[in-house]
Amino acid sequence: DLELALAAAAGLVDEHTVIATTVHLEQIVDAGAIPVTAHDVHLDLIVTPDEVIRCARARGWSLPRLDWAQLTDEKVASIPLLAKLRRSGAAGG
Repeated sequence: DLELALAAAAGLVDEHTVIATTVHLEQIVDAGAIPVTAHDVHLDLIVTPDEVIRCARARGWSLPRLDWAQLTDEKVASIPLLAKLRRSGAAGG
């Protein structure tokens, strides 16, 4: 989630970017089976060894934003682009 928020803040992805992940078949559950939290990212594609599952986008979906209050100084220092964004004041840093 942090990586996607960072890429969005850097202008590398937008709402038209396809979000995909790979999983094992055993990890697939019915929609709604896992509670969704504010920082969760919507997936457009789930790829297993046997199939590609297309997921419908929810209305009003948007990319995650950097939550500076949740980032420690150590975390920011460990990611050069994050540190640069904070220094520049970009993305509300």
